[in-house]
Amino acid sequence: MRLRLRPSFAVVDDGRPNCGRLLPGMSTSSSSSLSVLVSGGGIAGATLAFWLGRYGFDVTVVERASDLRSSGNPVDVRDEAVAVTREMGVLPRLQELSTGVTRMCYIDGRGRRIGAVGMGGSGVEISRRHLASTLAEAAAERAEFVQGDMIETMEQHADGVEVALAGGRRGRFDLVVGADGTHSGVRRMAFGPESALVSHLGMFVGTVPLSDTVADTSSGLLPDRREIVLFNAAGRAVSLHPAGGEPVAAFIFRGGLPADFDHRDTDQHKRMLDGAYQGVGWRVPELLDIVKDSDALYFDAVSRVTLPAWSSGRVAVVGDAASSVSLFGDGSTLAVMGAKALADALAEHRGDHERAFRVYEAAHRPVVTARHRNVTRGARWLIPDSRAGLAARNLALRALNR
Repeated sequence: MRLRLRPSFAVVDDGRPNCGRLLPGMSTSSSSSLSVLVSGGGIAGATLAFWLGRYGFDVTVVERASDLRSSGNPVDVRDEAVAVTREMGVLPRLQELSTGVTRMCYIDGRGRRIGAVGMGGSGVEISRRHLASTLAEAAAERAEFVQGDMIETMEQHADGVEVALAGGRRGRFDLVVGADGTHSGVRRMAFGPESALVSHLGMFVGTVPLSDTVADTSSGLLPDRREIVLFNAAGRAVSLHPAGGEPVAAFIFRGGLPADFDHRDTDQHKRMLDGAYQGVGWRVPELLDIVKDSDALYFDAVSRVTLPAWSSGRVAVVGDAASSVSLFGDGSTLAVMGAKALADALAEHRGDHERAFRVYEAAHRPVVTARHRNVTRGARWLIPDSRAGLAARNLALRALNR
């Protein structure tokens, strides 16, 4: 998907900020419409842009990627996020694009079934790419998108935030919102370095797309397109997801954070995966060969973002930038819910951003805190950290299936 883009910044020949001047697609605090710059055009950013635009704000979204491509990794839209997407008019499209998966099958090292668990409940499981693009298409009717650029500097003033993009364009906005993920640049500029705000949870996750040939049912990798396959060794898991015809392999393993870990270093990630899964059976060596040759590997440490507050002056954060907890695919649900809560608060308390930010955080932080508690419990089930823990999990699974 490519959005029709309109310029939202102007290049300043003298290099100075455009203080007090109304530029295309922008407004100053004296305008009747408050201007908001959203950093990040993903799930949280697009949802926020849609609702702020509907509420009459002047919204610009700046997205680092040159287009809105995202991984095909499956994510969930559940709970209150279902109602939000219904109100946006996109729920039927999300349901049409859903993966269609209904259960998770656990297997042993010989590929034999241990048991299965249903993936029921209301909501939609969908690839991240399809969710992000659907939300962005809806938001593009109400907001302006600037792609292939990013915020380089911000300077807060009593009446606005002056922003410079890496590409050289500058502008002034009433508010700035960081929806730019776990490694948020906006959060770093407004709240401090990532090292002080993001804690490693002792796990890593990597995903890689599989070709239809590799994942064909005749190969035994994905015997049923409605079923996720999960294989475990102590402290390690490999899952194969049919993902609605765009199959994905996921590696989740436990381990300490290397001192030189870099979330952008793909070569390092491949070495870490290879080391973590050496000697592991089933079809893992075959899957590691796919990782080695892939240029589409996603890999990162599983981390928790902890901020004492989600706003600082005229700057706020939402989605993973505020409270990353997306190990099990529910980060998308939280992103949609958080973006709607922030937009509602800003609309209700228009002109009083400090109060709006407090209302947003009071409404959404308890939801996030509850999900944080579930991460450790869910990880014990999906990635037992010892052979004894794995045997106990499998025993419970067999009993459950009986």
